[in-house]
Amino acid sequence: MLLSTVDDVASGRTQRGLSVIVPLAPAETEWAELVRQLAGLPAGSEVILVAADDTPRPTPEGWPSPLDYRVCRSPAGRARQQNLGASVARGEWLWFLHADSRLRRETVPALQRFIARGEEALGWFTLAFRDDGPRWTALNAAGANWRARWLGLPFGDQGLLLPRHRFQALHGFDEQLACGEDHLLVWAARQAGLPLRHVPAVLETSARKYARHGWLITTLRHWRLTALQAWPAWRASHRSRP
Repeated sequence: MLLSTVDDVASGRTQRGLSVIVPLAPAETEWAELVRQLAGLPAGSEVILVAADDTPRPTPEGWPSPLDYRVCRSPAGRARQQNLGASVARGEWLWFLHADSRLRRETVPALQRFIARGEEALGWFTLAFRDDGPRWTALNAAGANWRARWLGLPFGDQGLLLPRHRFQALHGFDEQLACGEDHLLVWAARQAGLPLRHVPAVLETSARKYARHGWLITTLRHWRLTALQAWPAWRASHRSRP
């Protein structure tokens, strides 16, 4: 449910490009640098922040006029927030980013080439952790990239990118989940026969949770949650095969 109108809306013209959707947790502070980087998106794109609090986030100073910048309000919950962002998006492609994601120089050009190919697929990026946590997170990034490439299971911090109508056909993220909504969306995409494709560029994410809770405890917790979701999803996908 949309709790307030959009803070900033451009002229209302139909967007036919890219919609970037960024859910913001209450009191989220990591978003500003990401938005600054997103100002370099191609003309006709839009950035949609979906906030779970009432903190004002006006259009950044110097924001380029060819890009739309909008802020929506939503009850907390990343799945719910991302679904709301997708429901108001105008672009033909949706790119779901976390607030602590960071782009590199090659990220946007690689994304543009991926979209220009016109293939209906779910795209994901190479993951790298920033240097704000334990150095052991390099192993986590290597594991995530291996899992995405060889098991076909990218996660949300790898920047899921797909056509809007295919996202709608998958019925969006499961709002009943407190976490792992990205994981199960990928399983749904696989079951629907949507190809998974690597976008050859790096997307960085923060390692702060590993610093806060400890590398080993956080890693083991992620493995456990992934296994608990993957096993029933794997069984369901195999039962549905002819």
